[in-house]
Order: sequence, then structure tokens, then C-alpha cells
Amino acid sequence: MKSCDRHQVMSNYTDSDPTSLDQQPTVAYPPPPPPTSPSANPHTRGKSTQLLVVVALVCGFIGGIIGVVVSDTWDLNVGSSRPVNVSSSPIITSSVGADDPSLGQSLVAQVTNALTDSVVTISSEISDASGSGEAVGSGVVITADGEILTNAHVVADAISVRVRFAGETEPHAAEVVAIDPGNDLALLRINSTGLVPVVFAQPGSVRVGDPVVAIGYALALDGGPTVSTGIVSALKRTIITESGALNGLIQTDAAISSGNSGGPLVNMRGEVIGINTAVARGDATSAANNIGFSISVDEVIPEITQLRKLGAGGIRKEGFLGVGLSERTDGGQGAIITSVQDNSPASIAGIREGDIVLSVDGEPINGQAAFVAAIRDSEPGAVVIIEILRDTKRLTVQATLETRATD
Repeated sequence: MKSCDRHQVMSNYTDSDPTSLDQQPTVAYPPPPPPTSPSANPHTRGKSTQLLVVVALVCGFIGGIIGVVVSDTWDLNVGSSRPVNVSSSPIITSSVGADDPSLGQSLVAQVTNALTDSVVTISSEISDASGSGEAVGSGVVITADGEILTNAHVVADAISVRVRFAGETEPHAAEVVAIDPGNDLALLRINSTGLVPVVFAQPGSVRVGDPVVAIGYALALDGGPTVSTGIVSALKRTIITESGALNGLIQTDAAISSGNSGGPLVNMRGEVIGINTAVARGDATSAANNIGFSISVDEVIPEITQLRKLGAGGIRKEGFLGVGLSERTDGGQGAIITSVQDNSPASIAGIREGDIVLSVDGEPINGQAAFVAAIRDSEPGAVVIIEILRDTKRLTVQATLETRATD
């Protein structure tokens, strides 16, 4: 995955032209684990693991050389015919076994066990302009009759998708019902019944500081899913990924790695509060530690309805306002209007160049990405309430959104 430079911003973005981004922030999806195919595309990110393997092998080789040198220099009695005094004392082990009632079961273990049958690993055979390979991620069962939710980037450009449950040896063929790259969610279906669906938390119930557990098939390691713990570090974050702007995100310090994409972030009641989607990493000029992002339950639940409509033959339409944007560079909150298209919803609403957008429908706008996401997530025909700062005055305007033209 790309590194994250918290100092990078976008400028001169025009919401009518999604290709006019001057810069792409480097927060992005966790890359899928290494491929099994020798001709992997960028989805597979196999080189890092290969490098680690090479390093391990080299280290093992060097260790062997060092071992030979040491044994030649020091008499370790290895293979010597001289007797060596060894202890006859027994090795002491605990009398407490895994099933001992005195141990009990930790809350994290209880949460993990409750989700065992509801978290799956997803393998996608990918073929696009850059080649072919395999992407691996995670997913959650949302209905007993076979619906599974995952990230869109896990199954994007997939020519086949397979789903496997913990403890099973054989995968299930899955159909991609619908995919929404702009919100990075996809709906799958397998031919199975009697599944154990997850329970979603109530929207609006997540709080900063709440303890959480991230579950997913990190690095596609053998065996069951990987479990990591942390807290909710922040709410309502907005980031730019390869596919667009994601808003309303939960930030967490629970470890999220390649392969975790599409897996759940859950509270200590075992309820899903988010779908893990992205991580931030530092580079030569900035540091980023334990910063992961999950699509909040507040966004997920209405998006499932949208995905079902798409699967039934509907077409998702995005809202259009008709403005150009840039970030504020004076340390203040909001997004700056850099241009207004003639006869657009923004123009009709009285929005002007130089206005600073502070909120949409009561939700604070912390930057241009948040404003882009708020407008695009709205339905055409929706009336949005936009709070702006003009010179030193706060104003409120209403804009009726139009339909964004398809790319």
C-alpha cells in the first residue's frame, strides 16, 4: 500500500471532473497478501513477502556461517566423545490446562469465538490491464441465506471469487452481486443457507476510546483469522483512496494488515462497528503508527440497501453541486470554493468563489475530501443544507443536487 504523508493535500479539485486532482494523498487500501500466481498484478503485492523470505534465508545462511566459525573457535563439545554432565531434573510445567475453569475466558476470546463462523477469507482471481494475479481479503456474513459484505477493492476486476470459512478445507464459489468502488463496499452471495450473520451495532453508538477488536485474514496466513485489539482513536475521518473519497470513517490503533480488508471491527459486545478498509504508513518525511480506518456502521447499513438495489438492476447515481475546491492552508476548518459553474446547483443556491464550506446537513466539513464525499453520497434531487463562511459572516444556503454525469 502506498505510504501516507499527512502533509500532502489536494488542490483545485472540481467535483464535475474527477480527473482533475492535482495530487493523490497516499492513504490507501492495505494491499492484498502475496499472490500464488507468478505473474502478479499490483493487487497482489508479492514482492515484499518475497523480500522477507529472501532476507530470512540469507540470515539463516549467515547464521550457519557464524555457527561454523564459533564452533571452530570455541570447543562446545558438539560431537565430542568426551562425556558431558547433564541434569536429570524434570522440566517443570504448569498443572493448569487450557480447559481449567480457573482460567475463565477473556472478553476478547469471547468476542472472537462469537465471530468465528461469521468472518470469511475471500480469494479473487484478478485480471486487468496490468496483468493477472490473486487478491485476498476478508468478509463478513450479513444474512443466513448467503450474503457476504467485503471491500470493493478486494473483488474489483475479479473474474472469479471464492469464499472459505474457518475450519473448512474447500472454498465456496461466490457471485459478486454489486460493487460500489466510491464507497469501497461490495456485496457477494454464496449458495448456502443456515449461515451465522454478524450483528451490527446501532448507528451513532460508537465512541472515541471504546475498546475494539479487528478480525481478518491478515497476510492470508494459514489457519483461522488474525485477531488484534485497540481502541476507537477518532470518528468521522475522511481520506482519499485510489477509488475516491471515503468519509465518516472510524480511526483505530488496532493492527490492520494486508488481508484484513473487508473484515470487521467489533466492539466488546461482539457487534460490528465498521468494515476495515485502509491503513496509513509513514515515509521519509512523516511518521504514521497504528493508524487504521474502518467504514463506520453509520455508512455501512444504508450502503447495504444501495448495493441490493444495484444487484437488482439499479444504477447508483451520485449528487452533483458544480464547484471547484481546494484545502485551507491557514490552519482553519473547511474547504474553499475555488470556482462555481454557471447554472449549477451551487450557482442557483448563491454559493460564491472564495466561500468556505463549514458543514453539510449539520456534519462538519474538515477538508475538501469530506465535502466531496458528502455531496457524492447524496441522492440527486436531495436538498442539502450547506453552512459557509463568507468574509467574516456565517451563512446557510440550500442546494438541490443534480445527477453527476458518468465518467
